[in-house]
Amino acid sequence: MEPSKADQKRERQKAKDLKKSRWWQNLIQDAICYYCQVKIPKDSVTMDHIIPISRGGKSTKGNLVPCCPSCNLEKRSLTASEWLMKQAQESR
Repeated sequence: MEPSKADQKRERQKAKDLKKSRWWQNLIQDAICYYCQVKIPKDSVTMDHIIPISRGGKSTKGNLVPCCPSCNLEKRSLTASEWLMKQAQESR
């Protein structure tokens, strides 16, 4: 079941709040993209939901990872496993 617009809005706000937290600031000090494993400059790090909010994911520390802008843009609303499988198939 797809989360309601109100639920999605609430989760996005939680993510914004976590972005300001010491936990996130420490995580992005020497950030490496969760997906492509490339080092990301601190000012370019994006926050990605492993399970997207649109698919019922929550804004929790266990579901949020540092990500480079290109991987984040390509992944869109896929789960991490779906996106990684898609990448593997495309590299064949």
